[in-house]
Formats: sequence, C-alpha cells, structure tokens
Amino acid sequence: MKLRLNTPQWLMCWLQAGVLGSCLLLAACGGRVDLMGSIAEEEANEVLAALIKASIPTEKVPGKEGMVGVRVAAGDVGRALEVLRDNGLPRERFAGMGQVFKKEGLISSPLEERARYIYALSQELSNTLSKIDGVLAARVHVVLPERGTAGETGVASTAAVFIKHQDGYNLEIIQPQIRRLVTNSIPSLTADRVSVVFVASQARPGAAPSTAAQASVWGFAVPPQSASGLALLVWSLAGLAALSLAALGYGGWRYRQRFLEAAAP
Repeated sequence: MKLRLNTPQWLMCWLQAGVLGSCLLLAACGGRVDLMGSIAEEEANEVLAALIKASIPTEKVPGKEGMVGVRVAAGDVGRALEVLRDNGLPRERFAGMGQVFKKEGLISSPLEERARYIYALSQELSNTLSKIDGVLAARVHVVLPERGTAGETGVASTAAVFIKHQDGYNLEIIQPQIRRLVTNSIPSLTADRVSVVFVASQARPGAAPSTAAQASVWGFAVPPQSASGLALLVWSLAGLAALSLAALGYGGWRYRQRFLEAAAP
C-alpha cells in the first residue's frame, strides 16, 4: 500500500518565498562596498587604521598596478566617511616642482613661468607642513611682488600659512619653527612678514562618537550599525523555521489521516 503526501500549494509558496527572502536578506546584510579604490598602500593603511580605531570592520583588496582598495559594509559607509573627514583622509595630493615645470611643447611666457613658480612654492610648503603630526590640512599663500625698475624700492615678499589640526594638538609651540621653515623657503622673505593661523577641528553637532557602544541581539554583542540588519535576519530565519515546522506537522497529520483512511475497512 502506497500513500502519497500532497503538500498544499499555499504552504509551498510560503516556504519558497521565505527561503528566497532570507537568502536575499543575508546577501544584503553581508554586502560590502568599495569605500576607496586605487590608492597607495601607505594611504590605505592610514585609512584602515582610522576605521578600525572607530570600530568599523574594514578590509583591503588588491587593485591594479600595485594600488589597493578599501571596503566596508554597506551600512557603515556613512559613519566611515565621517571618520575619514575627521582624520583628514584621504590626504591631499600636492604637485611638486617637477610636475609644475614638466617639459611641454609650448613655450611659456614670463608671466606664466612666474605664476607656476609661486604655485609650486605654495604646493611644496603645503606638502611639507601636512606631514606634521595632527595636521589635517595645510595651505601656504605666497606673494612675490613684481620687481620694480631701477631706483625704485622693492616691496617685500609675504606669506600666509593656514593649518587645520586635530583637536588636542598644541601646534602653537612649533610656530617659530614653521615661520623659519617658510622664511628660508621663499626669497626675500623675513619672519615678520609671515602670518600663521591655527584652527582646531571641531566635532559636528550630532556626530556619532568614534567609539560606539556594543548593541545586543538575542544576547550577542554586535556593532550597533549591524544590529538592525542582524535582528531582521534572525527573525526571518526564526519565521522560516516556524513555517518549516508547520509544514512538517501538517505533513505528518495528513500522512496519519491517509493511513487511517487506508486502514479503515
């Protein structure tokens, strides 16, 4: 005697939909996006260190021509960008003398050569000052006056230095060294013609703290940015398990009914 067990169509549809939804949700929760791509190894290490310090899971991925990329979870992109901004990352790329005065086919005019020279000076000094610990951004504005005719008194050169730094760094103590560096880098410039402005970075109102507390999902400690997605996934799996148990129970009940009907005289 053979008994055929036919599962209702609606129950099969619910089970299939639950399995598909759980798979899609699992893929969405585990999805990672490229936060930065094709950057140098040293710069990627700085980004990685800043994000890990802020409790943001991060990974490096190899790129082309020796470059690397940085990936984070899709739900962490917003907070990761805030962390990078607060740390002045990625670092600005400055043009050196060789890049500004690279050989080209056209002959530059004296005015263009002068403008390039001033720009190159500013870029070189800004690049040097950005290497100081705690500096987020550095700008050097150089003014080299035109040479006067014979007998005229020339105007002295001037320079203005702007430095934005992380809060907690006291760069005022090295202001004399910064003035000396700028003075010795620009022709006809004296220390009294150099102005230096320091600005400390301020946290934005309502910004998330860098060290976020751990959230709890069913007794397990997880990062707060992943808590909602993980909780939804767990409840989805629990619902799928309940549907599976219901299907098994219904199948067992139908099997028993069929068996009793077949055994009845």
